[in-house]
Amino acid sequence: MMSEMNSINNLSARQIAVGKALVFAIALLPLARLIWFAFTDQLGKNPIEFITRSTGTWTLVFLCITLTVTPLRRLFGWNVLLRFRRMLGLFAFFYALLHFTIYIWFDQWFDLHSVWKDVVKRPFITVGFTAFLLLWPLALTSTNAMVKRLGGKHWQALHRLVYVIVVLGVVHYWWHKAGKHDLLQPAIYAGVVAVLLGYRLWKGGFVWGASFLRKRESMWADK
Repeated sequence: MMSEMNSINNLSARQIAVGKALVFAIALLPLARLIWFAFTDQLGKNPIEFITRSTGTWTLVFLCITLTVTPLRRLFGWNVLLRFRRMLGLFAFFYALLHFTIYIWFDQWFDLHSVWKDVVKRPFITVGFTAFLLLWPLALTSTNAMVKRLGGKHWQALHRLVYVIVVLGVVHYWWHKAGKHDLLQPAIYAGVVAVLLGYRLWKGGFVWGASFLRKRESMWADK
């Protein structure tokens, strides 16, 4: 087991580059599928709705995949996954941007007044729009230069917004599907997100508890 972990973590720069190229190509498959469906007339009776739903779903998928990196790294020691996390997160932003662009362009025809009315009056759009806005600072600060500029602690604190974003994404999806009494898929995503965030809370609590006990032991030793 240890030898397998070491072999995974000791990939050469060329192997990582090839891996990133493969991940990049795979991440574009949902978009390629939509383009293929458009050319072969397979988008259904409401193509705009089909594309909007698809890009929204893939935004949530990539958010979940991105959040899976840390548990896999901690549980199995696959530190090399960190080299792919930024790309996965940016693809979440990419599909969110497509999702919003399709909505504001083909659904609303850039009628900003109509968009604003939707945001204010329809809760699921309010939540989705909030999540989309929160994604922007994460995407804009995803470079190494921004990590150095903000400092590691501040950068990490900012990027913890992803936890809020993914919860808002699930709520957005849930409310949208609730109107059609179709909650199976939202429930699945809610369960996945609950596990991913629950693991972090459990791990964080464990680390905090260990740190607290060490401080108490140190205080008693000083006495």
